[in-house]
Amino acid sequence: MNEIIRDMQAAAAGASLDPQDWNEFRTLAHRMLDEAIDGIANVRARPVWQPIPDEMRAKFRADVPRQASDLADVYREFSESVSPYATGNVHPGFMGWVHGGGTAVGMLAEMLAAGLNANLGGRDHMPIEVERQIVEWMRALFAFPESASGIFVTGTSMANLMAVLVARSSALGTLARQHGIGNDGALLTAYTSKAAHGCISRAMDIAGLGTDALRKIDVDADHRIDIAALRAQIAIDGEVGFKPFLVVASAGTVDIGAIDDLKALAALCREEGIWFHVDGAFGALAILSPELAPVLDGIELADSIALDFHKWGQVPYDAGFLLVRDGEQHRQAFVQPAAYLRREARGLAAGAVWPCDLGPDLSRGFRALKTWFTLKTFGTDRLGAVIARSCELARYLEACVLAEPRLELLAPVNLNIVCFRYRADDAINREIVADVQESGIAAPSSTTLDGKFAIRAAIVNHRTDERDINALVSAVLEFGARRSGDALIETEAPPLAVQ
Repeated sequence: MNEIIRDMQAAAAGASLDPQDWNEFRTLAHRMLDEAIDGIANVRARPVWQPIPDEMRAKFRADVPRQASDLADVYREFSESVSPYATGNVHPGFMGWVHGGGTAVGMLAEMLAAGLNANLGGRDHMPIEVERQIVEWMRALFAFPESASGIFVTGTSMANLMAVLVARSSALGTLARQHGIGNDGALLTAYTSKAAHGCISRAMDIAGLGTDALRKIDVDADHRIDIAALRAQIAIDGEVGFKPFLVVASAGTVDIGAIDDLKALAALCREEGIWFHVDGAFGALAILSPELAPVLDGIELADSIALDFHKWGQVPYDAGFLLVRDGEQHRQAFVQPAAYLRREARGLAAGAVWPCDLGPDLSRGFRALKTWFTLKTFGTDRLGAVIARSCELARYLEACVLAEPRLELLAPVNLNIVCFRYRADDAINREIVADVQESGIAAPSSTTLDGKFAIRAAIVNHRTDERDINALVSAVLEFGARRSGDALIETEAPPLAVQ
């Protein structure tokens, strides 16, 4: 009998995935943490981004690993083959897309969340209360009622989709979840501007309403949705039998960061009985800055708001969020009774509304913890100052562009996004963007405005300062001169080499 017990104990020990030597593991873990911190602390010492060599990419076409490997060897491969070729948004020279820079605090919080390994689909445990705490904070920031609900998601693309589903349920009733959208659903029409993010069209597609049901309204000279044109289109659709049910406003358009007239849109939606949703992927967090908050006037009147903490909030990826004014309408759009999700009066299965009642996911990570750590550690005042600072840097870049005859500004600077180009054709400007990215000096992106190819600089990272703006301008000028054959002009800008 004792022999059987010993065999069972030996088998159990072998089945566990815990380290055989905790001290050895601890030593390596400390080294990994130290090197991760060093990587952030010394981020300027490396390129913003660099192309992946073919031989390095080929390493990741290997067969499934059947046998175990030493953790130190796996970490070595990460350090040599993964870390050097990341997106680069931790670097202050990353200005390509609206990606936050993250923080060392957020990194530690993500590690702590992984240690807890909590599933935030539901049940009665403290991580759920952390998420509910942030819902309460968002209610207060956006002046939403206590009955409002909120939920963490991957990002604003998912939050926008969920808002479409809540608006659809509100328009058709909850029976549509059982019977399908039917003839009434086929008549639903939604509205957004031509400058809105493409995920709005995708949301209409996934929601079963079809992309043709999304009316893309022209924008005005400031790239905001044309209210008169919107009103006219709603009237036309109503006259021919369609059922307008949703308007999606932009609080920070993807191309130039324009903010629609939220107050006017709220009034129009209230007048027409239409759900008013705000896609505030990055712009909604301007609410944290007393200087910028007035540009969001009217957002407090929205029926729902989508935003990303991993952009201007500087929370590590991913941490999207959806806030809904009517929490019961939100719940009715997703709640799904099931025996294995039964709520009890006491014990671990206690609790009322679980997060899985407010979205499609039952398995949910602890995204709220890194957001909670970020908000608690830095405070909204400091985060708001960081947001305002990024807009100041955008105005600085705008001034640099306007002062340089070889550069051309292509759009008004609303918040933190600057669209400009070298005074040459589209082909040359396209090469300039790739040249600058491959140099490792900066990482701008591109877009097209009024038929012109634009170099797009989105200043989001809290580490970015004037020297990074100067480096970007210098690089664009030097590569532009090389590509166009213009004579190089001596400047005081930094050399085109990453030290």
